Amino acid sequence: MENQTSSKSIILNYGLYYGILSVMISLIMYALGQHTEQGIVPMLLGFVIMIAFIILGIKKFKEANNGLISWGQSVKTGVGIVVIGVLISIVYQQIFINFIEPEFMAQMLEKQQQAWLDAGMTEEQIETQAGMMEKMQGPLISSAIAIAFSAFLAFVVSAIAGAVMKAEEQY
Repeated sequence: MENQTSSKSIILNYGLYYGILSVMISLIMYALGQHTEQGIVPMLLGFVIMIAFIILGIKKFKEANNGLISWGQSVKTGVGIVVIGVLISIVYQQIFINFIEPEFMAQMLEKQQQAWLDAGMTEEQIETQAGMMEKMQGPLISSAIAIAFSAFLAFVVSAIAGAVMKAEEQY
């Protein structure tokens, strides 16, 4: 299959748009005072936006290549878009945590500890969980987890979208 368009420009453009939109949603949540809420609605919204950008990117790649795309190119495009977007989000989160709202992590830990208390955990269990949570909050560990988890979700969504949209040259 000969392609006229490289996936690189589509990955970069859609990844940039995805990252900027993710940052904008985070800023809106912060402005509304909802930045410490970890509900299902923000999570689902983020997942729907991720799916939309994957599908739009794969569709754009397919259109740019005369309606032809392989399953592998679909996966590469979708995962690439999400990884670029997540990297942008991670940079924003580090700026937010270190400069905009330095007490954010302490607020989140306090909120989580209250949830554990409400769930009936003992003080000893809460201290153990809080210790593990603090270890996972380092910028490298949390960033690596975010990238790996997002790439996995992107792979699954891209694999499904790629199987549906796959169109290769017939010989």
